[in-house]
Amino acid sequence: MVTGAEQLTIFTVDLLTLFAIYAIIVASLNLEFGYTGLPNFGKMLAIAGGAFIAGFVPGRIAFVLVKVDPGLEYCANNSRVMAAISGSLMVDPFLAIGLFLLTLVIAALAGGLLGFLASYPAIRLRADYLAITLLGMAEALRVIGYNYVPISCGTIGVGVADVFAWLTGPLSAYRSAVIAFVFLGIAALAILYSELLARSPLGRAMRAVRDNETAANSLGKDVVRMRMKVLVIGSGLAAIAGALFSFYTVSVFALTYDRVNWTFIPWVMVILGGAANNIGVTVGAFVFVAVRKLIVQFKHLLTPYVPFDVVWFDTMLVGVALMLFLLYRPQGLIPEKSTFTLSVDRLRGIIIRKTRQPVPRSAPASQDREAE
Repeated sequence: MVTGAEQLTIFTVDLLTLFAIYAIIVASLNLEFGYTGLPNFGKMLAIAGGAFIAGFVPGRIAFVLVKVDPGLEYCANNSRVMAAISGSLMVDPFLAIGLFLLTLVIAALAGGLLGFLASYPAIRLRADYLAITLLGMAEALRVIGYNYVPISCGTIGVGVADVFAWLTGPLSAYRSAVIAFVFLGIAALAILYSELLARSPLGRAMRAVRDNETAANSLGKDVVRMRMKVLVIGSGLAAIAGALFSFYTVSVFALTYDRVNWTFIPWVMVILGGAANNIGVTVGAFVFVAVRKLIVQFKHLLTPYVPFDVVWFDTMLVGVALMLFLLYRPQGLIPEKSTFTLSVDRLRGIIIRKTRQPVPRSAPASQDREAE
């Protein structure tokens, strides 16, 4: 019988794992929408692409490298193939870790490629037309993955090589905690990368494009190239999250990657936390995942108090939370921090220190807190 402490541990570990996956997704969406103003309603495109890579690459590489009956057909006998592969990875942790890292790299490259393909509509379209186009591209990939057997074994789905199968014996008790720790580490790297990128010259140019594309273009910023860069980077990060989710569930089924869970919910998280603020969107992701997990965990207690099937309560929460925050706090829980330029006097002082030459006071002094 599972004790209360064990239930709390399982709940916490599962919460942290899902939070890590969504933290990567919202970090990528924040780069696209929060900092650049791209309405990417096709977020599912890169996430599903990364998941399909996780369902295709490690299993087929392991099928060749380990001793699997060559008479077994990969999709038709997938459960037997995965059992044989897991047995080999159980005794070879270096192969398992290598497959894990290789899959993440390939998923990031595949996601970047999908982002590059998605950038062509971004060159010509704006706002709602771009959002609808990206949404259509994401749906097209899901339909292809569901019907084209070589990708993820079509309608039956495919098992994913268990790259954590080597956590056996005494380590088996810590398997879920290790997975959560690894995923949180990858999420921390993704958030750190997003923050460094936002503070770089590219990040300042991204905000300039978001605030006034015409002005940025007139000042020599290549708006088209910047949109392409942002979609490639954001899609690469999202594809990593999709691959991690597949490793967590140890399976890939195309219909799992729907618009609600992998496009609309990340948007709610970004709006909830505060767009253009990496800490804010991370907090938004944690709050939303935690509340949703609590609803799922204790939904039996809510049954007497809601006039409908409680299974739909968390889905309704998405729409309610979105409407409330858009109406009463559109800036989110943690709003974007204002960035300030240097005043003319401070710039003059820097030039004097560097050149050792006085600069004529022709320009009027500006305020120190002039918004960029």
